[in-house]
Amino acid sequence: MASDNKNEHNQVARRDFVQATTLAGAALAGFASQTLAQERGHGSADSGVSESHGHITAQSPSEPKADQTTADILVATLIEWGGTHVFGMVGDGINPIIEAIRKRKDEIQFVGVRHEEAAAFMAGGFAKHTGRLGICVGTTGPGAIHLLNGLYDASFDGAPVLAITGTTFHDLSGTRFMQGVDTVALMQQVAQYNVQVTGPAHALIVTNRACRTALGNRCVAHLAIAKDVQAMKYAEDKPSMENHGARTSSSWSPVETVPGPDQLRAAAAVLNAGSKIAILAGQGALNARAELEQTAEKLGAPVAKALLGKAVLPDDSPYTTGGIGHLGTQPSHWAMQNCDTVLILGSTMPWIDSYPKPGQARGIQVDINADRIGLRYPTEIGLVGDVKATLQGLIPLIQRKSDRAFLTEAQSRMRDWFSLLDRIEQTDRSPLRPQMVVRAVSDLIAPDALISLDCGANTFFAARHLRIKAGQRLTSPGMLATMAPGLPFAIAAQFAYPNRQSVAIVGDGGFAMLMAELSTAVQHQLPIKVIVLKNNSLSEVRFEQKDLGYPTYGCDLPPIDFMAFAKACGADGFHCASPNEVRPAIEAALRSPRAALVEAVVDPDEAPLKPEELKS
Repeated sequence: MASDNKNEHNQVARRDFVQATTLAGAALAGFASQTLAQERGHGSADSGVSESHGHITAQSPSEPKADQTTADILVATLIEWGGTHVFGMVGDGINPIIEAIRKRKDEIQFVGVRHEEAAAFMAGGFAKHTGRLGICVGTTGPGAIHLLNGLYDASFDGAPVLAITGTTFHDLSGTRFMQGVDTVALMQQVAQYNVQVTGPAHALIVTNRACRTALGNRCVAHLAIAKDVQAMKYAEDKPSMENHGARTSSSWSPVETVPGPDQLRAAAAVLNAGSKIAILAGQGALNARAELEQTAEKLGAPVAKALLGKAVLPDDSPYTTGGIGHLGTQPSHWAMQNCDTVLILGSTMPWIDSYPKPGQARGIQVDINADRIGLRYPTEIGLVGDVKATLQGLIPLIQRKSDRAFLTEAQSRMRDWFSLLDRIEQTDRSPLRPQMVVRAVSDLIAPDALISLDCGANTFFAARHLRIKAGQRLTSPGMLATMAPGLPFAIAAQFAYPNRQSVAIVGDGGFAMLMAELSTAVQHQLPIKVIVLKNNSLSEVRFEQKDLGYPTYGCDLPPIDFMAFAKACGADGFHCASPNEVRPAIEAALRSPRAALVEAVVDPDEAPLKPEELKS
């Protein structure tokens, strides 16, 4: 009995350790650790844990019980790795896995969805908002196929996600049996770790590897398990002649890579030689706010923010010029076109025309992934490492610039930019300007709100007109630029942080794709808030067609009464179509103790322009 208690204690300690350490070290993970510490009331937001700080836990020597199934072992391992939620849809191809989760429901929650695509988006949104492991499950064949869009979104944005899929019976594979999709082949391009589980002993090994790969490489991992193999008991599994009790580790901490001293000195020399330095910060810098501010202050450098890095600095920071790229600001565009040195921190922002022109500026880039160095701009020095740790080593070597003219000019341009936005946002007209609606949302949401965006014209307006605050965080579809994840992201955020406000800003096109998931929020009593910019149009595509000289075609959407739909789902619904209705509708939704939706009827002819094209 004493031994059993000790093993149980070790498992709990290890699980708590993993949940903490998965939040530290890399990009989203480090940023999330600060918030989780505050959520749990564990003192300073900067307090972190690592294996070098006395948190090493012994690996449990205990064997699985004879009657434990492959599914039981899988779920137990997910719990040890800090898994708290599994998003998916039940099906006959995963019934043993669902049963294994049911038996451990006090430790890990199954969240049933209306469509597996939403499950994958929720897993990715969970990972993006927290830096922790997102988990989704899909049944044999079509269930697994439906996961793909959400998994690609997670993969493109470096979100750690584990996908688990059922496959047909192990001895009917390759026989054109019903739903006999080869899910390992299906996931080959999206999953860095992609394995068919052959039995309980194999699950004991490869589930650890899958979790480690997803977290360590910030990528998608995938395990496929045949229906009958899921139910196989540990006692029934016979090891191969070369498997002499192989085991893998469930103890893990992120590696904080730091460039060598010579590289740091070389980078500092370039920065010290520059006179007009601009910084581009992306999601890889989210855990380095203090270091970024120190660097910007010493260099007199304005900081442009990629969309997934929007929360790295609040928008009222004296150092930031706001967003960059087609969703960005005029001051950011100006800074990049006029700098003589650019420092790129944890970003591969895709808009090439928003970087300095090749040869214009000397470039330094910091990224945890070596293959991303020089991907968008011909950088002179590439520093492979964690942004926070790298800046900590770089800051003492940087000389403070006495000439602040470049930063001062950027700040002046930023004041003019905000004045322009104010004039746009204060326009009283119907149909509503979407910028006005977004600004009202920005003014009214909680200072620590979790904000989830969708893809479309709504993303442009949200990226520019949300004035992000220091305690808020934001995520969206990034490099994949897929429609539909705004609602699933918001649901995942509310599961991860039940005591914080979770708000989605979406367009009617993207929302309609997965709007049935509003009933999922209602089912789980999640008080998410959804702001739908309704223009009965795929307006971003309309303007893309116009830019190409094409007539508008295929972009009109039949109107949906989203307020009535929300109420039909059991949520609260509100409507605004005139300026005097906007703030009351949003305030009412935010006050609601339930899931609530605001349908804002906006002008379909309001174009999402590039920053240099934007005029009042």
